[in-house]
Amino acid sequence: MAMKISSIKYSLIDAIKSIRRNTTLSLASIVTVSLTLIMFGIFLLTMLNANEVIKSVESKLEVSVFLKDNIKTEEKAKIQQELQGIDGIVEIKYITKAEALEKWKEQLGKDNQDLVRGFDEKNPLPESYAVKVKNSDIIAAVLTKTKDLPGIERVVANEDLVNRISSITKGVKWTGLVSLVILVPVCLLLIGNTIKLAVYSRRREVNIMKFVGATDWFIRWPFIIEGVIIGLLGSLLSGLLLHYAYGVVYNKLTSNIIMLNLITPSYFLLNVLWMFVLSGILIGGLGSILSIRKFLKV
Repeated sequence: MAMKISSIKYSLIDAIKSIRRNTTLSLASIVTVSLTLIMFGIFLLTMLNANEVIKSVESKLEVSVFLKDNIKTEEKAKIQQELQGIDGIVEIKYITKAEALEKWKEQLGKDNQDLVRGFDEKNPLPESYAVKVKNSDIIAAVLTKTKDLPGIERVVANEDLVNRISSITKGVKWTGLVSLVILVPVCLLLIGNTIKLAVYSRRREVNIMKFVGATDWFIRWPFIIEGVIIGLLGSLLSGLLLHYAYGVVYNKLTSNIIMLNLITPSYFLLNVLWMFVLSGILIGGLGSILSIRKFLKV
């Protein structure tokens, strides 16, 4: 399988000539590779961004443990001790009634301060512990540990948001996988047909080359390189198109939605584009190998 420089040059020139001879099928194969990888790219970008959003939401996950007004000092100490013993707790912050009121005022804004008029004299808000956790799995442990402790009015968690995002991510994942299962065989078939047509048009030449002693790999390499070139061009086309389109979407989303964490277009260019190129080369080369195999059995 080792190739000399002259053999590589011959195979490359031969592959380029074959692509020119079968321009229509070659272009169709390039477009099919591009469509396949664009579908893969949309799926991949959606998954990466969904993971970023989940991480961002999880970093803000907080369990609020509201305390009864008549809670005893030892009960309060017991609750804090139980919370400190849970693995995965990032921070435990005690919030007084006054701090809770100030926080509520900030959330309401200046235009709605009438809603809290008189609360400074008689504050109805409870004391609480704001418990930040690493991920949504820790919330269950906090709920289990605190549900039967005396002195607790109620425990409120917002893990439903993460669970909903995770469900959406799973749906996108399966949709992407089904699309790939359909498109990849179609892509291989179309590239294979391009190579088959090239081999069929040169079947007499292939037979003569085998008759004079040319090895299967010497005959095979020009067709493999042809498939690799088609896959490479298709992957570069899809990568550049997706990079441009994602840049437009990224700018619109980040300008309209504050604090939205998404992977940047530069991250895609530096960390994802090489996967497109590699996938295109593999698809093109594999399609060629599968197509030419039976023509060498002469």
